[in-house]
Amino acid sequence: MTRLKGLLFLSALALAGCQSPEPPQLGPDGKPLPQLYRIKPSDEARITEGMLASVNALRAAAGDGPLALNPQLSAAAEIHSRDMAAQNRPWHFGSDGSSPLARAQKAGYMGHVKGENIAETYETEGETLAAWMDTPDTRAVVLSPEATDLGFDWYQEPSGKIWWTLITGG
Repeated sequence: MTRLKGLLFLSALALAGCQSPEPPQLGPDGKPLPQLYRIKPSDEARITEGMLASVNALRAAAGDGPLALNPQLSAAAEIHSRDMAAQNRPWHFGSDGSSPLARAQKAGYMGHVKGENIAETYETEGETLAAWMDTPDTRAVVLSPEATDLGFDWYQEPSGKIWWTLITGG
């Protein structure tokens, strides 16, 4: 009898594992609705390292040299991401009127800023990079042959909206 109960339990367990997951919710266009991309503190290093690796892979494919992550440019990117969220608008000027160059200098960066990409989105870092690569101006920032340094950071609002900033310099 114990053996029969054990077999029944294992059979029920196996069948439970065969249940299909809940189908994704579809929007009016018939496509799956986006899922909220929530960044946890444990994800921060993975996201930064992944962005650097992705940028360097794109640069290598274009024949450009790799970028090194620069802490001063990343600090400037973090400040700007938070400031854009506070202003509730994506633009290249800080609430104090600062430019990307001024923010990088204030953060202690001694090189020359080559460009800055920004985004206000609910998308992942990979989707954001793909969108930057689809636009000539923002693609040029990522692939600038004169760039040697990368600054990258973000700010995520409690609602889930993410403000991304990428800065290149050299």
